[in-house]
Amino acid sequence: MSYAFYLDLERCTGCMACAVACMDQNDLEVGGPGGGTMAWRQVFQIETGSFPEARLRYVSLACMHCEDAPCLAVCPTGAISRQSGTQVVKVDADLCIGCHSCAIACPFGVPRFGKDGTMQKCDLCSVRLEHGLEPACVRVCPTKALRHGDPNTLALDQEKKAAARLVSGA
Repeated sequence: MSYAFYLDLERCTGCMACAVACMDQNDLEVGGPGGGTMAWRQVFQIETGSFPEARLRYVSLACMHCEDAPCLAVCPTGAISRQSGTQVVKVDADLCIGCHSCAIACPFGVPRFGKDGTMQKCDLCSVRLEHGLEPACVRVCPTKALRHGDPNTLALDQEKKAAARLVSGA
């Protein structure tokens, strides 16, 4: 079974619990500008409109484990690969030379580089998945805005939600 993330923008409050859980699960240090590793999941604040119609939304973003992952295609050493079964895009730090090709290719700006210069990123908490557990970020989300699962099932759920909004006129 392949896995992907889904974020319900209407439910995300920007609490950062997902980013903190990611850092805790992966023993990541808090890093400043140029200071090494940052959370593999980040929460961005997006402001739209103007007074009195201003809106504030949050986007929790980590590796999307793309079906046609551009990072995988451009890695010159084969350090980035797709895990059989789960289809999770993983990084072998021993093969990474820190060339940043993956960072340039990723449309989401996901790759992070540790103090050793090698790429690091979300692996969908593969160890947790192997034990039948949810990724740490999904488990701690207090509003259930973040989910994981089969990409086709998540897309179907989203289509049903959009259809319900159309029918209700919301």
